[in-house]
Amino acid sequence: MLLLALPASALLSALLIVVLKPLLVRYALARPNARSSHRVPTPQGGGIAVIGASLLVTGVALLVHGWPGGILAIVAAAAVSLALVGAVDDIRPLPAGPRLLLQALAVGAVVWVSEARVLPDAIPLSLERAVLIVGGVWFVNLVNFMDGIDWITVAEMVPVTAAVAMLATMAGAPMAVVGLALALCGALLGFAPFNRPVARLFLGDVGSLPIGLLVGWMLLQLAGTGALAAAILLPLYHLMDATITLLRRLARGEKVWEAHRSHFYQKASDNGFSVMSVSAHVFGLNLVLAGLAAMTLVWPSGAVQIATLVAGAVLVGLVLRRFSQPRLEVSR
Repeated sequence: MLLLALPASALLSALLIVVLKPLLVRYALARPNARSSHRVPTPQGGGIAVIGASLLVTGVALLVHGWPGGILAIVAAAAVSLALVGAVDDIRPLPAGPRLLLQALAVGAVVWVSEARVLPDAIPLSLERAVLIVGGVWFVNLVNFMDGIDWITVAEMVPVTAAVAMLATMAGAPMAVVGLALALCGALLGFAPFNRPVARLFLGDVGSLPIGLLVGWMLLQLAGTGALAAAILLPLYHLMDATITLLRRLARGEKVWEAHRSHFYQKASDNGFSVMSVSAHVFGLNLVLAGLAAMTLVWPSGAVQIATLVAGAVLVGLVLRRFSQPRLEVSR
């Protein structure tokens, strides 16, 4: 019955999009600018359906299966609060300071109620929580930063959430994590036809911010079972692309809180890769990373953990290098 969460969430997400789209066309058009990847005004706000379907289906699963719902209710409330922040930001951009503060409060609430410990017990719990809050805010923002071309969030988060559902089951994580992972995976699949290049609908910040929070919480729960290497491997493409780009922009003295087109996936578009090709690269890479993550649970020795992390970093580095170079045309 738990597996029904995926198709149920996909269907509900698609239905909500059909209902909401006329309103989004009227009130939430994303108009292209110099840093945009799209060329015509396109409605945003598909994240309302994705998050709504995910949380509703997960809530029903909680009731049906009798899972404890206290912590998940707080996580859901934090996700909804970030969705509201994102909705406001989609319509009228918020200053960076208040936006980061609200994100930190939402991430802090999730970290505070989480029972998972990731760092060694010798490290004080207060210090670990501070590190997790900073990392969580960064993860929420990088998911938002990386949602810059059609299908890329689907290409990233569908494999990640599907892998989380599988690996969380293997690792003995709470079943609520499995249910939420399946529901979010399904909701993104329901959104995918509308975001297929050339997209007729975008997620918007109302979707990317809470998706970052929910996936971050699920990865934290997975890491808390001892599967830290797996939790790092699954989102490694997003982590490396966004982090390397941030460090490069800091080194150039740029205002990192301002919109830009410096990410590797954006450079790939400028270098001759089609949007579909970029998303296909990301999707295929994430399937391989999911396989490496599964290896860390099947063979949990320290040597395997290190080897898979190194292999994952090398593979992501190769894709980033390929994206950063002009694509060679095949001569006829």
